[in-house]
Amino acid sequence: MSKVPAEPKMFYEPHVFLCQNQRPADHPRGCCRDKGSQEMHAYMKSRAKELGIQGTRINQSGCLERCEMGPTMVIYPEGVWYTYRTKEDIDEILQSHLIEGKRVPRLQLANEDKFPKDREARLAGKSAAE
Repeated sequence: MSKVPAEPKMFYEPHVFLCQNQRPADHPRGCCRDKGSQEMHAYMKSRAKELGIQGTRINQSGCLERCEMGPTMVIYPEGVWYTYRTKEDIDEILQSHLIEGKRVPRLQLANEDKFPKDREARLAGKSAAE
């Protein structure tokens, strides 16, 4: 058996989790799966492979508890949260965040974002108060 180093290198860097939670259709919080997360996960995996992105894991996850903001993903080790709607959003996250190492402010969720109006304002490039 090999010796484990005190500070092991990360096995995947980065590691992307896309929520795949499914709730009943009438649930007041909604769910990411009903907002297209399953199709976007498959697209993100295949597109990352096409782009030759290596050393990255793109996983499905259970509920990430930001259902109202969904669909959502989180990228570790940074702990950066995104919302997305389209393949173009996924492409932008792949290119900017995973390839270039730059965040995508337009899609990024702030910790204080809790409700769809916050998400809508962010996607439109405005503050929720406007």
